[in-house]
Amino acid sequence: MANVYVIIPAAGAGNRMKAKTKKQYLKLCGSYVICHTLSVFLENDLIGNIALVVPEEDIDICRQVLEDMDCSNVLFVSGGVTRQESVYKGLVALESLADEEDIVVVHDGARPLLTQEVLIKTIDAAKAYGSAICAVKVKDTVKLIDERNIVAKTLPRDKLVAVQTPQAFKYGILKRAYKHAMRVGFLGTDDASLVENIGYDVHVVEGDYENIKLTTPEDMILAEEILKRREKIKACKALSEDREINLQSEKNCNFRIGIGYDVHRLVENSLLILGGVEIPHRLGLEGHSDADVLVHAVMDALLGAAGLGDIGMHFPDTDDKYKGAYSIDLLKKVGEIVFDSGYSVINIDAVIIAQKPRIAPYIPQMRSNISRALKISENVVNIKATTTEKLGFVGREEGIAAKSAAMLMKGRNKLDS
Repeated sequence: MANVYVIIPAAGAGNRMKAKTKKQYLKLCGSYVICHTLSVFLENDLIGNIALVVPEEDIDICRQVLEDMDCSNVLFVSGGVTRQESVYKGLVALESLADEEDIVVVHDGARPLLTQEVLIKTIDAAKAYGSAICAVKVKDTVKLIDERNIVAKTLPRDKLVAVQTPQAFKYGILKRAYKHAMRVGFLGTDDASLVENIGYDVHVVEGDYENIKLTTPEDMILAEEILKRREKIKACKALSEDREINLQSEKNCNFRIGIGYDVHRLVENSLLILGGVEIPHRLGLEGHSDADVLVHAVMDALLGAAGLGDIGMHFPDTDDKYKGAYSIDLLKKVGEIVFDSGYSVINIDAVIIAQKPRIAPYIPQMRSNISRALKISENVVNIKATTTEKLGFVGREEGIAAKSAAMLMKGRNKLDS
């Protein structure tokens, strides 16, 4: 049986995060990013040694950061100038341990939201086919442009995927791919591109849209919300087990949690509507409807909790009848859809991420609008506002984002007060 080894390249500078601390050492829900990333592999019994590749000057810092974790099978490896050099150094560090047929998994140090399910699927595919990557279907239309910034071709979306890590390969295949790349000076965008370059087929397994790579400050906000939701689900399951309620079965699951995220560009000559409130500002949000990012995030959270898709499924932007639609009216319809599916709303928590204007004075009216649309008490609708301290597209006032979480209860007991 093939052994499984792991290489985690974490030697990048992370300049786009615009933080004083390297992103792998930033805190995420109280724990360091690199700790979240590493824990997935430490908790998996299939995994043997792990080559953690960091800058030479960071090795002692990294040991300190990980001191509360059992890192007895972790090899601390000095990284290279590029990610490709760092992964190769990880391969060399595993050379005395791994056989040609063993599996080596490569996973970005800045992807802390990997699940065991995706990891195992990728490993199993690599064992079967020799090479495997995880990827998700592209949601947006992708266009090829020429040097004049003119569209040369619209690519078929049903044939496109966005590639993630982990990527897993037989050790011998990946080592040959890296040696060949060094010999001919080939620089790939990921590990799979090096393997493809020497003529091997790479098998694709379904990834996870939550398996994001932390690159910008907005990614940290999204990752926090995903981790919080996962913790709530764990707590709900633990409580249910204590009460001998089998929440593994959908029929017995009384509570459901969903998250929503939306972002729209700020433009001139457009209204700024948030939570159904028109806010005076020199810029407004651009979108097919009224571009109310707060309400859109709330709708996606509700639909997600009920397992009913997203707003794009119910109100597609290809349908002219939703052009310029008032999002509060669409929220009413989402409330009816959720209610007709047998759920009632326990609570909604949302945050608006905007550098300007000041949002706080308008929050009471937003809560009132959302609660009336859903026929629930204002007391269970919480809205917050924050900035990104002038970082990222929000900080540059290029757009406004919103995130929301919603909890539903099976049953038709409304919370009207």
